[in-house]
Amino acid sequence: MTPLVELPPQVVEEIVRRAGRPDFERWSEQLHRCGYCSRPVRLRGRVVHQSADGRRVGYSTDAEPDQMLMIRCGNRRAAVCPSCSWEYAGDMWQLLYAGAAGGRKGVPESIRSHPLVFATLTAPGFGPVHTTRTDRTGGPARCRPAHGTPRLCSHGRPIWCTTIHGEDDPRLGQPLCPDCYDYPAHIAFNWHAPELWRRFTITLRRALARTAGLTAAEFVQHCRVSFVKVAEFQRRGVIHFHTLIRLDGPGDFDPPQISVDATGLAEAIRQAAAHVRLTVEMPDGPDLVLRFGKQLDTQIVNSGPAGKLTPEHAARYIAKYATKSAEGFGLGERRITPEALPLLDVPDHVSQLVHVAWQLGEHPIYEGLRRWVHMLGFRGHFASKSRHYSTTLGAIRGERRAYRQRQATEHVRELLDEDTTLVVSHWQFAGVGYLTIGDTTLALSAAARAREQRQVARDAA
Repeated sequence: MTPLVELPPQVVEEIVRRAGRPDFERWSEQLHRCGYCSRPVRLRGRVVHQSADGRRVGYSTDAEPDQMLMIRCGNRRAAVCPSCSWEYAGDMWQLLYAGAAGGRKGVPESIRSHPLVFATLTAPGFGPVHTTRTDRTGGPARCRPAHGTPRLCSHGRPIWCTTIHGEDDPRLGQPLCPDCYDYPAHIAFNWHAPELWRRFTITLRRALARTAGLTAAEFVQHCRVSFVKVAEFQRRGVIHFHTLIRLDGPGDFDPPQISVDATGLAEAIRQAAAHVRLTVEMPDGPDLVLRFGKQLDTQIVNSGPAGKLTPEHAARYIAKYATKSAEGFGLGERRITPEALPLLDVPDHVSQLVHVAWQLGEHPIYEGLRRWVHMLGFRGHFASKSRHYSTTLGAIRGERRAYRQRQATEHVRELLDEDTTLVVSHWQFAGVGYLTIGDTTLALSAAARAREQRQVARDAA
């Protein structure tokens, strides 16, 4: 938190006024109950519990600070609300782990024996960019060393870089020559990435069918491909996918009825990723053939003690990317136009991507692209799964909601000394966010202290 003496006088006055109110403890309790949300939803309303003999226990926001109740905003993006994104990541971990290890959330433990592979599908290159590398010993290596006689590109710029970049180097992801970089193809890949993924899943089923010696029609009668995937932006601003892919039988969570193990599944994934193609139109030039990049990583997930990648680790790795978006490039979460870029102070590479996306959006074949320029053209879901992979986020949230409702109901029953109550509620939306900058400052400070306490408890465990 910013020291009090460095805050504007008006903000200091707002903090002092809030802290001096008699209902400050209740306001702090609301902060705790909504998880120190960065921009809570404010509600007004009442809830009435009525017993069979007419006795009532009521709740009304009239008795709350500012006559409002604060609840979580529920935003998954860490850049928008760290608290709600932390809860979302936890829900995603539950979903991912249930489908990887079983034994929870309605998924039987028997799926541990099913072939399961963690794969990362990257985008192709659109031009050389600054990057981090490792040498044969695993130590840091030069970005792009010159091999043979150093030469320049057609625009007179060097196509090598001998710098060993640190992880916080702002040049990472920036093209060595912006004029050589294929910006239209970059945006086209982001725009069509959901369709490329769909075709990959189709190609994967066909590759598995060939491996098993079956036709496509016979394959669906013996095996089902279940998956969950999360999209992530690389530093250069292009999408790639992290995914868990599992083989099941034709029934719910049945074992697959084909002789393909996890090694065979990993090989089929590599074949499908290498062969899938998508030909798309481009406004000014020939058609563009899109494909996944050559950097494909596949790891077998092993539930046994000898497994190098366990279900826990795979779920944790993927879940952390489910809360990320394009805000890391400085574009924010809302739709923008190129005219807003000078106010955002984004890198030249990101600025050029936005301009190219805006220009492509002029053409009918890329209708709707301008609505997604703040996402650098990516219009897909950041987290998605096949129907039968595991449970759903809705079911996980429903469990948490039902648990809290049971707690509240049991408390009311104790007050009324009744087994049955009628609940009548009425709520009205009052706004989003805190009422003053001083309230926001207090909430952010409390959230920081809560994170520190969690980290201390985690380190102690």
